[in-house]
Amino acid sequence: PARRIGHGIPAGALPRGPGALRDAGPGGAGLPPGLDAPHGPLRRPLRAEPLLYLGTGGGKLLLFSLATPSSPEFLRLLPIGATRPVSAILPLPSVARVLVLADGMLLLADPLLARPVRRLGSLRGVAAVAASPPASSQSSCSLAVAVGKRLLVLDLALREADELEVQTREIAAGVEGISALAWVGEDSVFAGTASGYSLFSSSGGAGQRTDIFTLPESAGAPRIRPLSGGQEVMLLVDNVGVVVDQSGQPVGSSFVFNSRPDCIVEVFPYVVVAAESKVDVYRRRNGVHLQTVPIARRGTGVLTVASDGDGSGGEVVVVATAYKVFCYRKVSAVEQIKALLRIKSYTEAISLLEEFESDGEISNDMISFVHAQLGFLLFFDLRFEDAVNHFLLSETMQPAEIFPFIMRDPNRWSDLVPRKRYWGLHPPPKPLEEVIDDGLVTLQRALFLKKAGVDTVVDEDFLSNPPTRADLLELAIRNIIRYLCVSREKSLSPAEMEGVDTLLMYLYRALDLVDDMEKLASSQNSCVVDELESLLDNSGHLRTLAFLYGSKGMCSQAVAIWRILARNYSTGLWKDRPNLPGTDSQETSADKKSGEEIAAIEASKILQATSDQDLVLEHLGWVCASCCGPDLIVSCFIIL
Repeated sequence: PARRIGHGIPAGALPRGPGALRDAGPGGAGLPPGLDAPHGPLRRPLRAEPLLYLGTGGGKLLLFSLATPSSPEFLRLLPIGATRPVSAILPLPSVARVLVLADGMLLLADPLLARPVRRLGSLRGVAAVAASPPASSQSSCSLAVAVGKRLLVLDLALREADELEVQTREIAAGVEGISALAWVGEDSVFAGTASGYSLFSSSGGAGQRTDIFTLPESAGAPRIRPLSGGQEVMLLVDNVGVVVDQSGQPVGSSFVFNSRPDCIVEVFPYVVVAAESKVDVYRRRNGVHLQTVPIARRGTGVLTVASDGDGSGGEVVVVATAYKVFCYRKVSAVEQIKALLRIKSYTEAISLLEEFESDGEISNDMISFVHAQLGFLLFFDLRFEDAVNHFLLSETMQPAEIFPFIMRDPNRWSDLVPRKRYWGLHPPPKPLEEVIDDGLVTLQRALFLKKAGVDTVVDEDFLSNPPTRADLLELAIRNIIRYLCVSREKSLSPAEMEGVDTLLMYLYRALDLVDDMEKLASSQNSCVVDELESLLDNSGHLRTLAFLYGSKGMCSQAVAIWRILARNYSTGLWKDRPNLPGTDSQETSADKKSGEEIAAIEASKILQATSDQDLVLEHLGWVCASCCGPDLIVSCFIIL
């Protein structure tokens, strides 16, 4: 099952949903009967095949297949000598070998452990070994080897008939007590001793040494781990990991671990460390602690963790205890966000989405998908402003997805609405009134549960200050208006544009936003007149209807309404609207025109633009009778 991140989180760190690592299956792989416990190394090879190498303290190599991580399959056992405990395993794919450090000697095995191991050179007392970063186009690699006080480089080249050519050269002498090595970049070899860390050039001669920093006397043994595919390296100082570049200069953030690690691996974008019978997961970019996975009881021995060799593309983390091998898979960004949304941890989900976006771990389409999903969840939680903010951040969301909240199905735009529920985390769209009523019922239930001492996922602000139905309905309508107004600027199909403008008029009318209605109706728009005629007529918004008729070229209907309005203005049945849409509201009282004259002016504009002479003769009389200025009289003569 998924493990929640948050166990053992330091102060100030945010919990992160299900965690970055998840069990790959119901259990681990037991070791074959009769084998002694794993000792130190286990490595996944840099190969296409999902193989796992395991070394034991009794001098054995084990090979597992991870084709199905939920059930690792034991493939082969290769004895290398009962008195040779394995202390390091390095897959060398460029030369088709696996390097084993056992009892101070370097041994070579074939990748499938099908043949006995062969000794590499005659070196004895090898304290540490590191391989150069793999080069996919070459059949060669190099090893940095610490022997006594010398630091050597072994250049390996694969020749015909699977023969291996080996050349040895010395790059440093007189170096006391090297116990850790890492090869970073093309020729940077980092070495750790009891006194500190140093940097050597693999291409230089003996004596080219740069001391990076000295360890305090009380510090534990040095530990070095390459990061970022072998371009950076982490140097451990007790429980602090300092990241440096190929030149030994600090880069990025330091890591402060909960305890001194036994083993460190990188599984981008995470750093995974094993210590004190548990595995901790940290974010590679900023060192934030994300997750703790308990593995075994305290005091059961050193844990070993492994991933793909370069740490950049691995999906599986392998953990070895004394008698078990466990596989954990990296939980994808999408799964982590989905789990947070499922428990309505919106703030954490947004924070995680931003981190994944900055790290390039999530595609732009998925970012848009998540914003749309967030929007719908917040919408059904009655957080309408936040919901629309996320709708506007989604580049792939279609305005038609909002239509069912405004107009009931079936309607002329029903076929435009995508029948998708995203991750199935919210109910199907339904009219705003029902969304609000259901949400208020949920709030009432949450208030009851809170009084009973039961935690709920409902917003605490709503619980402490419950909103009214009327306020919520107005807030929802105003925010949907905001979304549709932005949608009008997008490239939409004619049918979508008709839906956006028509439903926008519905919403303006619901809040009696007369100026907005008239501005939309008098401008270039895609409103469907058939859908709005009865609505505007029955609600008395005749000016809006007249503007709408005029914008659609329905001159006869538009002028007829202006004539009705002019008569009603003259009898005092209509209140004057002194300003036309778009006119300056600062004009003086002397400049303001009566409603009757405004109606005549609007009718004259239509008559001047039409070629219908019968229509002109039918209405010219009342237009001239209503005019009270020379400009309009001149317009009438122009029409004649």
